[in-house]
Amino acid sequence: MTDPGAPEATALELRDGLRRGDVSSRELVRLSLERAEQHQGLGAFTELRPELALELADAADRRIANTRRDERHTLPPLLGLPTAHKDLVRVRGFTTTHGSAAVPHVVAARDDPIAAAMHAAGAICIGKTQVPEFGIAGYSENLIAQPARNPHDPERTSGGSSGGTATAVASGVIAAAIGSDGGGSIRIPAAACGLIGLKPGRGTVPADALNGVVDELGAPRLAVSGPLARTARDAALFFDAALGNPHEPSLRAVERAHELGGLRVGVSLDSPFAAQMPILFDAAATEALGEATLRLESFGHRIESAEIDYGAHYPEAFTTVWTHALTRIGLDAGAEAKLGELAHWFLRRARSVTPQELALRVQQLNEFARSARSQWAAYDVVLTPALAFDAPRIGEFWALGPEGDYRLQCEWAPQTSMINVAGLPAIAVPMSVDERGLPRGVQLIGRKGSETLLLQLAAQLHDEF
Repeated sequence: MTDPGAPEATALELRDGLRRGDVSSRELVRLSLERAEQHQGLGAFTELRPELALELADAADRRIANTRRDERHTLPPLLGLPTAHKDLVRVRGFTTTHGSAAVPHVVAARDDPIAAAMHAAGAICIGKTQVPEFGIAGYSENLIAQPARNPHDPERTSGGSSGGTATAVASGVIAAAIGSDGGGSIRIPAAACGLIGLKPGRGTVPADALNGVVDELGAPRLAVSGPLARTARDAALFFDAALGNPHEPSLRAVERAHELGGLRVGVSLDSPFAAQMPILFDAAATEALGEATLRLESFGHRIESAEIDYGAHYPEAFTTVWTHALTRIGLDAGAEAKLGELAHWFLRRARSVTPQELALRVQQLNEFARSARSQWAAYDVVLTPALAFDAPRIGEFWALGPEGDYRLQCEWAPQTSMINVAGLPAIAVPMSVDERGLPRGVQLIGRKGSETLLLQLAAQLHDEF
């Protein structure tokens, strides 16, 4: 077993150590805070609250100490484990900025539902993590904090919008955390940083389901909450906790993942953005795909080529619905002047869309979702590259101007947002690192309710047996 104090210790090892009394929550939280300070240059955190975190750690230690050893398995599943929340989520006692100078930065008086769920599970938030402005980009750079950098190469982005969270996990500050994903925001940073990132299906996590599955326009709600972790077991642990399931069915299933076989796996390089721009996968992406197929075949799965027809309407339909969300923030003219270039461009674009066009794009997006789900259903899972090429360098997106910035995001992650639109689960899994130490990985798309299956496949691909 890994030393509980080591940065590479898994969340499960830390939990076992806490329940045995080998380590205290105060020790773990203190170590996480120290590592956060040591890795300050990576830009993972926008705020740390040591006193608050240590107070919660002491309370967790008292609860563990007052519980009989043979009954500690009944304690909340994450009790005493340090974690973090992205700066789009309100966490009581922490400041919420949304990564923007255009809105007030307010200390939250209460938890958002997903933060409340994690706290009910016993996890201790040590800080808030870096995000792009309002979570609108696949990289975590904004005007109010330093960028979230990739621990594998600090000159490169860690992705977004859960980029700060991915940086914190990949650098060993915390073992795992819950992020959010509206167009790839868990899977993109997971792939860029060599982590496992699970995007659950729409409405699967109770905290997400509170808002319903469609918005006021009838468009599918895109954002869901899910785990980022270094192992499939840790991802399953945090997923079960987010579900509020004390029996931990996903974790138990992952521990038996070596028994899984015989699935029909469709391999696809198709992207709905190809209707508007060339989508080119580099050698690292295709090599990771090849590694994954060989690995899955070794477990007895059947690999087939999958050609998916996504039609021509997706790029405009998705972009229109995606950018429309900014119109709901209600910024005055003075606040708008404080927006970053991409948010400004998105807002101008959204305001230029007529109600009739918006309704058409919503209809097209719903039709796309039905068609994609129908085509993917020919397979048990669909396998794709996680990203098309290396993580871009810090500042590379901004240098292109807002239109070029958004185009590069679509080219880099051409197969992520479509799954949010379809409302299905998907997972990013690291396969290996290249000669420069940069991670490369794949994505698996599952059917409705297949989150546990995807975690099992992640364990097979990640060689956790």
